Amino acid sequence: MEASIVITGPMGSGKTSVGRLLATRLGFEFVDLDALIVEQAGKSINTIFNELGEATFRGLEQKQLAALVGRTGMVLSTGGGAVINPENRRLMRLIGPVVNLSATVEELAKRLAAVDDRPLLQGEESREAKLNRLMLEREQYYADSDIRIDTTAKSVEDVAAEVLKRLVERR
Repeated sequence: MEASIVITGPMGSGKTSVGRLLATRLGFEFVDLDALIVEQAGKSINTIFNELGEATFRGLEQKQLAALVGRTGMVLSTGGGAVINPENRRLMRLIGPVVNLSATVEELAKRLAAVDDRPLLQGEESREAKLNRLMLEREQYYADSDIRIDTTAKSVEDVAAEVLKRLVERR
């Protein structure tokens, strides 16, 4: 199996749930990039966005990714926008194969219905419209992955099994 695995995808695609299960099945450590940023900054992601701006958040994101290069036995779940920066994508590839999880906008909106703490979902625009815009803006970056899996209407267990199967097939 790979030394480490990186999971990308939009918010609500299942990165954390699938990542945790993959880590358990592989005997790897689960690492959440956003949690590392919060720990380093001593502030919530919302606070970082509101007080320091998205550019500062993206800088912290890149710094944390660089610090993880060379670490083995890890399943890394990234934030939905981490893929935008080409340097982040380069760093992700140094960490391990990049697995992109996706879902339909309708599915993402349903999964995020009870979530109020996502800075990029704030404002007047409908949640579906925001998600659709983000998906369109980021599609080319999400496509720059080694494995892509649509998680729509699939259980976490089924997605994790599919990721493992596809990783084995890559060898």
